[in-house]
Amino acid sequence: MQHLRDGVVITYPLELGVLTAASQHADAYHAAAELALALRHDDLGFVLFFCSAEYDLAALAEALEEHFFPTPLSGCTTAGEITPLGYDRGSIVAIGFDRRFFAIETALIDDLDHFELAKAQPLVDTLLERCRRQALAPINEHSFALTLLDGLSSREEQVLATLDAALGRIPSFGGSAGDDNHLSHTHVYINGCFHTRAAVVVMINTRLPFEVFSTHHLTPLHYKLVVTQADREQRRVIELNGMPAAQVYADLVGVTPEQLSAGVFAHHPLAVRIGEQHYVRSIQRVNSDHSLSFYCAVENGIVLTAMQSAPLLNNLESMLAGVSARLGSPGVIIGCDCFLRRMELEALQQVDQASQLLRQSSVVGFNTYGEQHHGMHVNQTFTGVAFGSLPVIDKC
Repeated sequence: MQHLRDGVVITYPLELGVLTAASQHADAYHAAAELALALRHDDLGFVLFFCSAEYDLAALAEALEEHFFPTPLSGCTTAGEITPLGYDRGSIVAIGFDRRFFAIETALIDDLDHFELAKAQPLVDTLLERCRRQALAPINEHSFALTLLDGLSSREEQVLATLDAALGRIPSFGGSAGDDNHLSHTHVYINGCFHTRAAVVVMINTRLPFEVFSTHHLTPLHYKLVVTQADREQRRVIELNGMPAAQVYADLVGVTPEQLSAGVFAHHPLAVRIGEQHYVRSIQRVNSDHSLSFYCAVENGIVLTAMQSAPLLNNLESMLAGVSARLGSPGVIIGCDCFLRRMELEALQQVDQASQLLRQSSVVGFNTYGEQHHGMHVNQTFTGVAFGSLPVIDKC
């Protein structure tokens, strides 16, 4: 096993059917070359990657296509990377899938504003039929969808609900692309190009055991806030309980509106209760008019519940242990981890401990601007897929 230092990659044994690698090279060409050196083999069928938005994206796209052709790639920009050694920034992490164990097909959604079921159903049916032709495993029981969306598009809810209806029983998860916390431009990648205001659907069919999961470390308080005025399209809450939203929220958490910050929002999230579950609606920023902008959809009349943090490391360790108990020691876990969780870990100086847990469980992935699970768009969760042990490849 190699180490990820000064641009050197780390990989897992090919016998697992999945290879992972990462590069810290700032130069796009050298980073792509290192990934190709670690991942390429005769049965490489697909590459999924997550990269810092600090890269020259045009150069990175060209380099990836040059080094991996004709293998298809998909991916997105991040708000931080999860490499085989844990949390990182300014790097690129990639997963190579062996075609003997995975049938993978992709599609681009480039018109998020008008993505309706009449478009979603043919898209899903086509992806499933292409996977079915590869005859690896029964489609309905052995497939899942990964979604990657422009994290600043404000269209996640509509796209995910529509896709979920088309997917039926097939599970799905994913993450919203980030841009290293600049909140300026986020990108998804498919067919040799980075795209904005777009989404990528990755359909994965495998004969391996897998589990799609989601967890968070937040528990509800008894405080309730009613959205009495909102701009749904802009995800902006103007009034809570009939008063300026920022003032009401600041009073709730014990600060002044001027003291509201990303750190405060991360420590004091709000959530919508649906059934017995709470789905987090994280605040993005406070505006000059004392309204609050959110990362998820908000609308008039919804009731927001104040949430409090339980120990994040305990939740992460428990989730990983549960996955291992159900699947056996996972070969690889692909994780979509909210960047607000990472901010909390940084504030608590617990990044190293979290990285150790992720490393021990073979987690790779990225920090997101929102997570996706079974058609829901949520915040401050860790969502992903874990693959069970793979059978030994018959080399005869």
